[in-house]
Amino acid sequence: MGTPATEPQSPGRRSAGAPVAFVTGASRGIGRCGALALARAGYDIVLTARTVHEGEGRTGPTTSGSGQAAVAVPGSLETTAREITALGRRALPLRMDLMDRASLDAACDAALDAWGRVDVLFNNAIYQGPGAMDRLLDLPLDAAQNMLTGNYLHQLVLIQRLVPHLLEHERSYVINMTSGSATLNPPGPAGSGGWGVAYAASKAAFARVAGVLHAEYRDRGLRAYNVDPGHIVTEAQKARGSAAHLSAHFRSAPAEVPGEVIGWLASAPEADAYCGEIVRAQKVCKDLGLVPGWPAPRPDAQPDASAAAEAVN
Repeated sequence: MGTPATEPQSPGRRSAGAPVAFVTGASRGIGRCGALALARAGYDIVLTARTVHEGEGRTGPTTSGSGQAAVAVPGSLETTAREITALGRRALPLRMDLMDRASLDAACDAALDAWGRVDVLFNNAIYQGPGAMDRLLDLPLDAAQNMLTGNYLHQLVLIQRLVPHLLEHERSYVINMTSGSATLNPPGPAGSGGWGVAYAASKAAFARVAGVLHAEYRDRGLRAYNVDPGHIVTEAQKARGSAAHLSAHFRSAPAEVPGEVIGWLASAPEADAYCGEIVRAQKVCKDLGLVPGWPAPRPDAQPDASAAAEAVN
């Protein structure tokens, strides 16, 4: 765990010139698209996730005791790494499990040993497991603990390990993927238009971090952002057959939408206006025209209910 999944995809170690972005959950979805956008913005990319090779990806149940079988999902670090190198940037794929503290430390060590610097930390990965959609009285405390560990406590581990290295640069960035469930009341129970309390609580705790980082380190050049992606059509939803149903009820976007916003935040000086704040990815992408042809008009969509769908991503 934390050792290179393959050798770095282009030559060179300890580059003093190219900035480096450390991306979690980079095998698919928003993490993959954010990594590609950062590469197009000029960053070399450290890619971390559990899925190294195509065919290994699985997504499990989101409720406890459901008996729901895990389903296969596409995407892998090796595939994302090939896409990064096709853009002319270096890729360092590292196997990392957000629930394994030792693998977090090992991934940070491997990234710094290989390239000697980190300029951007993009915290995209979340805990994947039961509890996200459990109703309150059905929630096992160990599932709640797993949610808090993966979505908050171990995110702090990465921040504490890497921010001292970010502060070595004149400009650096921490970009945290948050959720509407962190700030909104659910429109219905979990599974009926709403989301589970454990998922919402873990994302609410994590949503407090960017503002604190901004207050403590803005005078040292650190930019910290919360990004609310809204409902994103994911590989897991497609694999479960729920993507069409969710997209019919919630304002949806492809993963490229928040991905392009990530690249913009880490490269555009005007993004400084959002420091310490919640960046509504779909609105920013639409206002700036970051994804040509998106969005198509959807007058029947429900913009404030999309967090329910995020929890089952």
